[in-house]
Amino acid sequence: MSNLKLLGYLILLPFILFASKPKLLLLKVYKDQNISGWVMSEKLDGIRAYWNGKNLISRGGKIIHAPKWFTKNYPPFEIDGELWSKRKDFENISSIVRDKTPSQKWHEIKHYIFEVPNAKGGLFERLEKVKPYEGKYICIIAQKYVKNREDLQTFLKNIEKLGGEGVVVRDPNATYINKRTSKALKVKSFLDAECEVVKILKGKGKYSAIMGSIECKLSNGTLFKIGSGFSDEQRSNPPQIGDVVTFKYKEMTKYGKPRFSVFLRVRE
Repeated sequence: MSNLKLLGYLILLPFILFASKPKLLLLKVYKDQNISGWVMSEKLDGIRAYWNGKNLISRGGKIIHAPKWFTKNYPPFEIDGELWSKRKDFENISSIVRDKTPSQKWHEIKHYIFEVPNAKGGLFERLEKVKPYEGKYICIIAQKYVKNREDLQTFLKNIEKLGGEGVVVRDPNATYINKRTSKALKVKSFLDAECEVVKILKGKGKYSAIMGSIECKLSNGTLFKIGSGFSDEQRSNPPQIGDVVTFKYKEMTKYGKPRFSVFLRVRE
């Protein structure tokens, strides 16, 4: 390869990598909007996976190294969903999906589909395209019509009682949208957000030899601590400084700090 060609390739490489990042439907937050005639489903706490017709790709644009037998009967068109096993199993799901050499543990995983990118029609018309491909590894997430706000809250409480993350409500008549939209909302008893880890703090008592909490920084520079939500294993192997973590909280204090913050996961 000539130096000129090599230079051209290096210039184009960032754009090639950026182009692989899919433009996906993203959720806004439910704030008591009118959702009459909408549908609801459980929000699965797994790994987002977009099938482009050839490969499974993460939300960030990285190829997910799924076994060939897992994607053998996938459709030739795009589908979008969550790689998931069961509730409260995110760490296990993440370790299976992140492995560049796929293991037999992929048998624990299924791809739960909630969207068919760029397909025409309403939500149910789009999902209808996936039905011939449903099987051992592809499942369409069940959608239930919302009767009213009380019906939504009852559904949410049942999901959270079972250990679920929350609920997604969507306008089934909306056409496909590949950005954050008010036609698809996440509903949770707690809010969630992300922050950067800036310090690891030792614990007290039984946690005196391991991590007790982490100090984090919000995007606006506000510092606060997260001390709950960690397993003993996570306290022994805590997030690293510079990691971005997802946490949940009830509300903001008058000083702009999250109240009742609970660690959820390290962002991939």
